[in-house]
Amino acid sequence: MKFKRFQKNFFIIIGIDIIFLTGSLYLSHLIRFDFNIPVEFWHPLKRILPLILIIKILCFYYFDLYRGMWRYTSIIDLFNVIKASTISLLVIISFILFSTRFERFSRSVFIIDWCFTVLFISGLRLIVRFYFERFGKDESWTDSFHAFIKNAFIKRKDKSKNLLIIGAGDCGEKIFREIRDNAGLLYNVVGFLDDNPVKAGKKIHGVSVLGNISNIKIFAEKTDADEALIAISSADAFQMQKIVKHCRESGLKFKTVPSYGELINGEVTINAIREVNYRDLLGREQIILDEKEIGAYLKRQTVLITGAGGSIGSELCRQVCRFQPESIVLYERAESPLYEIELELKKNFSHVKIIPLLADIMDIRQLEKTFEAFGPRVVFHAAAYKHVPMLELQPWKAMENNILGTENLVKTSKKFKIERFVFVSTDKAVRPVSVMGASKRMAEMLIENQNSSDSSDTRFMIVRFGNVAGSAGSVIPLFKKQIEDGGPVTVTHPDVTRYFMTIPEACQLVLQAGAMGCGGEIFVLNMGTPIKIYDMATDLIRLSGFEPDVDIKIEYIGLRPGEKLYEELITDDEGILPTGHKKIMVLKGTEHNNLRLINEKIKELTEFSDIQDKEKIRIKLQEILPEYKPAIN
Repeated sequence: MKFKRFQKNFFIIIGIDIIFLTGSLYLSHLIRFDFNIPVEFWHPLKRILPLILIIKILCFYYFDLYRGMWRYTSIIDLFNVIKASTISLLVIISFILFSTRFERFSRSVFIIDWCFTVLFISGLRLIVRFYFERFGKDESWTDSFHAFIKNAFIKRKDKSKNLLIIGAGDCGEKIFREIRDNAGLLYNVVGFLDDNPVKAGKKIHGVSVLGNISNIKIFAEKTDADEALIAISSADAFQMQKIVKHCRESGLKFKTVPSYGELINGEVTINAIREVNYRDLLGREQIILDEKEIGAYLKRQTVLITGAGGSIGSELCRQVCRFQPESIVLYERAESPLYEIELELKKNFSHVKIIPLLADIMDIRQLEKTFEAFGPRVVFHAAAYKHVPMLELQPWKAMENNILGTENLVKTSKKFKIERFVFVSTDKAVRPVSVMGASKRMAEMLIENQNSSDSSDTRFMIVRFGNVAGSAGSVIPLFKKQIEDGGPVTVTHPDVTRYFMTIPEACQLVLQAGAMGCGGEIFVLNMGTPIKIYDMATDLIRLSGFEPDVDIKIEYIGLRPGEKLYEELITDDEGILPTGHKKIMVLKGTEHNNLRLINEKIKELTEFSDIQDKEKIRIKLQEILPEYKPAIN
């Protein structure tokens, strides 16, 4: 059945081409002889016409003009039309030259015919492509004709939404092409907006760059726009805040394409479009990575990531897979997050072997079995308890997971002589006031001193950064839930500030720091300017379409146990040095401690943890860490 249909379509196409080729030759004679063809030229033309058609059809067939799908006509097909027309012209001229010496044949006719042949044959194919892009992909010729008539005279507004694209750059152009080429996407791009004055009045694929983004309300009314799409992947915090403000004032629904950090494969597609969220307002500066340096320690290696189902761990998995490791071991004790990240990675990175392990870093026997079975060469340690108030209530959990679990992983890594160990730490380890921060500082000390002894060939390094927007423990999900419930949004203190960074940005910098380390360093990520939590709450309320303290109330509830007004990334005695990357710094560090003494202190903490004695745990932490000052709330 399909073969018969192919035969039918094949002969229909050839028949149409014959009509166009005959018309081309006839029109060429009309133009050459001022629309009055002499009889002495008319009769030779009729005699040689069948031969000319056969030569042209054979050349077209040779250059695959009857094998391609017209709905996907491209520049390559246009070049094939030109090549086929040129070869057929040379063959025809050669035949006439040797047979008649061009007696009763005009030479210029064949040059004109070549032009019309290219125009008619390529034009026909482009019209078919235009139809399928504009009106649908019907299989039947009769259905296509009916759909063409229907769509030609009935406006698409019943189905499509008029869309303004904000950003007339590469990103906006790619999105427009995908919308234009996919008839199933019910959008009609009515214009571009861009603040670059050079682009104003220009056109992209026939659609005008209307003007500045600040005038979006005016242009929305003029074009009858329904939605706006922010297509500027590299917009910084100030630009995004300004654009979002203009979109809100226009009354249009608006979405955005992800930042470069979120685009794992670097490709902007319509499927990546999502709602604007708070991390977009933090800035979207593209992180420049030394991919060669990172690839040198990740490519074709087995990488183990602890806490692989968490916010940081799962993003580390995605970023690591970009660098083509041989395999990646997902070490996670929560089954649902582990299952989700496993499915995602297998779908998006089929070339990487994904090994999900439902396991706990507290089980050293399981760790040793894992290292023995899979032989990881690089470890990213992101597993930790991070909820500050919860760990204030149960400090023994911070001792077990954040300190003892890290110690287990360090011992196993040294035993199996892995190459690199990267520990993900936090700014709460600096002058800690919480048990969580103190436990992370103890883990830092344990790791920092591994390379001070001659007993290890492993490069142990630490990467310290602040809060990441959108992580499971972040305040942002809490605020969003409170806004959905109609408020109030609870802020601990009007002056409380925090450093924030997007998850993809933080994880990319962790990979870069891992490439830089020689062992024993504490790398600090440049977190930018600290943000007031009150300002964050008001921005989120407005982003949700409400007005702070009018539609949604903001209430102050006081600092929670273990919290402080502001966070720090370094202490006074930690000298900071620049690195080759503008967003990564390295600490000179403090004088190395005796590793045996640290292990003894950890053993004492373990004893108090086993009996779940809160006060003794805090007292022992203060003894080990003089800078630890428990917050009084």
